[in-house]
Amino acid sequence: MSGSLETPRTASAGEPLPAPPPAGAEAAEPGLIDRALENLWARWRDIAASAREAVGAAPRANLPREDADRLKAQMQACLETRGGEVSARARAAQLGRTYLALDAEGRRNFLMILARDFDVDRAAVDEAVEAFHRADADPVERGRAERALRRALEPPRLNLLTQFNGLPEGVKFLVDLRAELLGMAAREPLLQALEDDLKSLLRHWFDVGFLEMRRITWDSPASLLEKLIAYEAVHEIRSWQDLKDRLDSDRRCFAFFHPRMPNEPLIFVEVALVQGMSDNVQALLDPSAPVCDPGAADSAIFYSISNAQKGLAGISFGNFLIKRVADGLAAEFPNLKTFATLSPIPGFRRWLDGELAARGDDLLPPAERERVAEHLVMSGPAEAGPGILESALARPDWPDDEGLCKALRAPLMRLGARYLLNARASGGSGGTPRARDPVAHFHLSNGARMERLNWLGDRSAKGIAQSCGLMINYRYRLNEIDANHEAYRGEGKVNASSSLRSLTRGA
Repeated sequence: MSGSLETPRTASAGEPLPAPPPAGAEAAEPGLIDRALENLWARWRDIAASAREAVGAAPRANLPREDADRLKAQMQACLETRGGEVSARARAAQLGRTYLALDAEGRRNFLMILARDFDVDRAAVDEAVEAFHRADADPVERGRAERALRRALEPPRLNLLTQFNGLPEGVKFLVDLRAELLGMAAREPLLQALEDDLKSLLRHWFDVGFLEMRRITWDSPASLLEKLIAYEAVHEIRSWQDLKDRLDSDRRCFAFFHPRMPNEPLIFVEVALVQGMSDNVQALLDPSAPVCDPGAADSAIFYSISNAQKGLAGISFGNFLIKRVADGLAAEFPNLKTFATLSPIPGFRRWLDGELAARGDDLLPPAERERVAEHLVMSGPAEAGPGILESALARPDWPDDEGLCKALRAPLMRLGARYLLNARASGGSGGTPRARDPVAHFHLSNGARMERLNWLGDRSAKGIAQSCGLMINYRYRLNEIDANHEAYRGEGKVNASSSLRSLTRGA
């Protein structure tokens, strides 16, 4: 990093973490989630006390068929309106405690009961549809029939799930429930509708307008710092000193919280305050690099944005999350002129492998193909692929081979630009095509512009494996964010710099 120097960072990686987790939320889940479930079990004990006698003996951990019948009756009791709010909360708390006490097989059986036995009443739907058609000529009757049809299409399990919302940490319970359900639904088609229902509920409850942004510092509670370490999904935090470096004076870390989950971060955003737009993440995170004067920085580089809740995967928190951070930084540091990311391109290599399977070395013009082949031969024997480019990329040391690396630069930069600008995925809002790369879609939805593609911006094993080392800067011009967002979400238009677009034409 350049800029005014204050004190050097420590050159040592620091004291190892007691149990360093691999990067990403999933690897760190067991310890954190187990403690969270223990807390829920204890917190709901007293609430559920009044419902225990009516329920009877607790089901066995694997929820065999005879216990499942009693559980179904317990669920049905939750749907009934007997008693007041206290009784309803007690029944919901007892049902939640039942779920928490089950093993993996029991939880699957629990969710299958919800999916199978508390789905929509299809006979009631058919009757409501017929009533809707009969009311076609009368606007008042038609409106009444429409409302009746909507009610018939709501499965009773929605009401069951919503009841947890009123319990302490009930929203967190549902988020973790969906985290477990996501894996099961991939193998059990019957559970997919239940997962869709839960996703719909959570989508309504989570929006950027409800979220509170807090700065994370070295003095933040240890439990929060532990979660930052555990859920860092982009660049693994390897030691306590590494964590301290990321919270230094020329760094900022922010977390977003929901009011119903005040102690559970939803997203972490890590920012470096530097001179100029960074192009290499190893340099940005170098522990031996000097600490800069943040007041002299002209650029804020967002280098890691991590989802801390697996159960909220696929749920948008709104499209101006980065703008909130940028606005706060601009107010704190008036000298900041550039707000940009240094982002991975996680889908590039997977897309490239598909292109290679379909077109092989036709992806490269003859001159490039000859240069890569020449340097591939000079590099010595390696694991051969069906084609020249595939063989070159199969060499694990190709980034360190000066000649081969130079020969690969032009074709990979061109193909990377084509992937980012042209590769599309279905499923956009209103049928609008969306960027195939998930990180690109996130930043374009937030109003960013594709600014610059960086050669070997991430030389880590993960960076080489997922994107051939390429990284991209997405730039946030605060006065263009709204227009960029509207153009992308409404028409699928991607705002990109002329330099990045020119890469697609180079050959």
